[in-house]
Amino acid sequence: MAEHTYRVLVRGRFADLTSEQRVSLQDRLKGFDFLRDGGFSEEGALMFDEKLDFFSYRVILTAAEKPDEAGLRRAATALDSLGVDFQGLKAKVTDMDEMKVNRPKRLG
Repeated sequence: MAEHTYRVLVRGRFADLTSEQRVSLQDRLKGFDFLRDGGFSEEGALMFDEKLDFFSYRVILTAAEKPDEAGLRRAATALDSLGVDFQGLKAKVTDMDEMKVNRPKRLG
């Protein structure tokens, strides 16, 4: 199977955050610019709001198969590096190589 480029959006929920974890996550929100830092990238981007309930992780992957599983692993690794618990991870995958591009029609 040929490799394709995928955008993977992983969503989940924080679980049993301590007050120290909440403070640490809220500190990460300071200076966060959604337009600059919140898009899909090869490095991956973890996003959440001040409620600290739900989060999303966006990443661009190149893979031959199972990009959803690779995205879930990357999200879990990012969350583990923050030392927080999570639950309910779900991945949504878009194959960028098979995405239809609508070109504007020429006038005249």
